[in-house]
Amino acid sequence: MRVVLDTNVIVSGLNFPGNERMVLELALRGRFQLFLSWFILGEVSGVLTRKFGWDQERAVRAISVLQDGATIVEPPRLAEVIEGGHPDNRVLECVAAANADYLVTGDRRHLLPIGEHRGARIVNAPQFLSTLAEVQ
Repeated sequence: MRVVLDTNVIVSGLNFPGNERMVLELALRGRFQLFLSWFILGEVSGVLTRKFGWDQERAVRAISVLQDGATIVEPPRLAEVIEGGHPDNRVLECVAAANADYLVTGDRRHLLPIGEHRGARIVNAPQFLSTLAEVQ
């Protein structure tokens, strides 16, 4: 199963207990194939330092762990799905480049309403955990 985790899922998983942390831990344990892009990793690093007060060294260590547990893709720019140059388009490009089965996100405004993108289901962490439980 090929899966892209959105920035908000990774950041939540690194900072708080809950479903997002469970998804992140399962990804890093190899329960499914994790795909990320340099854009997503850059966003994660920025959010961790700007919004959560992580020092640069701690953020670099977290990014290193993510890199080691994921396949990094460099997606080409595609036609915008979300108008106005929205950064979530870069996440959707990662989904396309990874030929992902799932995008796991907490973004109720832009991504979850899309429901599906290029064959990938767009779900939140609890929905994804339910899907994983069904395929065990």
